[in-house]
Amino acid sequence: MGKRDYYEVLGIPKTASAEEIKKAYRRLAKEYHPDMAKGDKKVAEERFKELSEAYEVLADEGKRKIYDTYGHDGLKQQVWGGQDFDWSRFTHAGDIRDLFGDELFQSFFGRSPFGGSLFEDLLGGRGGRRRSPRRGQDLQVEVDVPLEGLVHGIREEIRVPRSAPCDACGGTGARGGKLVTCPQCNGQGQVSRSQSRGFSQFISITTCPKCQGRGRYPEAACPTCRGAGRIQTTSTLHVEIPAGAPDGLQLRVPGKGDAGDPGAPPGDLYVVVRTREHPRFRREGRDLLLDWPISFPRAALGGEVEVPTLDGSARVRIPPGTQTRTVFRLRGKGLPDLETGRRGDELVHVTVVTPERLDGEARKLLDRLDTLVGDPRPPESRPPSRDR
Repeated sequence: MGKRDYYEVLGIPKTASAEEIKKAYRRLAKEYHPDMAKGDKKVAEERFKELSEAYEVLADEGKRKIYDTYGHDGLKQQVWGGQDFDWSRFTHAGDIRDLFGDELFQSFFGRSPFGGSLFEDLLGGRGGRRRSPRRGQDLQVEVDVPLEGLVHGIREEIRVPRSAPCDACGGTGARGGKLVTCPQCNGQGQVSRSQSRGFSQFISITTCPKCQGRGRYPEAACPTCRGAGRIQTTSTLHVEIPAGAPDGLQLRVPGKGDAGDPGAPPGDLYVVVRTREHPRFRREGRDLLLDWPISFPRAALGGEVEVPTLDGSARVRIPPGTQTRTVFRLRGKGLPDLETGRRGDELVHVTVVTPERLDGEARKLLDRLDTLVGDPRPPESRPPSRDR
């Protein structure tokens, strides 16, 4: 059975705003969390995971655009490297923590759809008590591509402002890369306290405020990055734009997003292709539209006209009596299909141009033509009915 539509999962329209998406997730997460849901816990776990997967995609602008354009398969290939969603790809644990709170987490301890302790998993523990290094943020840039470049594909140079690991401290944020064990949590990354409520005792485990859950911190801040572990830079990249790339296509460049925490991978870069406006052609999918003027004598007598194409030029045969808005098709002169490579057509819309200035000889000839041809017959129509 295929995956359900993410908008259907969250019960929202495709036009939903970021706030509406978050609101829907918070409401359903409370309803279906395994430790709060009524009924079959296994069913609740699956539903909770399905909700979280939908939220992971729709709450992220880049992932949402890919999903809206290419669906589940496109998301799987472009974002998750051909793999299905799992909890290691969930980047919104903070939203769940804000939703349920630390103390309520304790009642969930040992019963987690994440595969371990829910509290540890949501804080990034996964078998340890230290916060896991965070992956870098994904970035998105747009690139304007000339229409001519989409016939055979084109290589574009782009400049991407991004954060990168500080070379001076190796991304640690510490002078000389020297880190010391946090004395407040003894390197565990978390601190705990216990309190009693009636006959029950609760253990509250929170992220260590001194080391921010890392277990270690710089003995002295790196002077280059001022302890951040990252510096802002601008990378110059070359991106291959495929032939026939549709407007709005997103190309994923792995590892070219912002730097992550030390030991964590960087984010990815998403390049959105925009087709640059052309002075003559308009694009409709694979086809190109061209408005082209012809003279009145050429329209009446017929003949040939030369029109531009993305490959050079071509000749179009004009039959006698051609009218304005007649469309001529040049097969195979459009853009290639992204998948098959088969080219679309060029559609030439001709417009019969009436001369605005005539010399004496031209006027005499047109007067003679008007006498011979006469006025065109109006289209047949029914006489207007009389009111009775």
